[in-house]
Amino acid sequence: MDPATAVVGIVLVSSVAYTIVSVTKLILGRRASQKPADSLADARLGRLEHAVDAIALEIERISEGQRFTTKLLSEQTREKKPARELPSDTPS
Repeated sequence: MDPATAVVGIVLVSSVAYTIVSVTKLILGRRASQKPADSLADARLGRLEHAVDAIALEIERISEGQRFTTKLLSEQTREKKPARELPSDTPS
């Protein structure tokens, strides 16, 4: 084997290995920096979920009150309507 070919092979293998190690460190560094953001995002999503549940409960209460009010109003209108009376000069 020619010494020049061996040097070129060693340089090529070394540069490829260096590139692989650099890319791996870059990817692992990004993942490490994302973990605290993920826990922060989890906390925010938990608070958001709690808020949406509270809003849903309040909307259910409002709709129940609206149904009750509608029922009372419909009962009042039925009670206020007088029965239709026949005129006195009409034969029965």
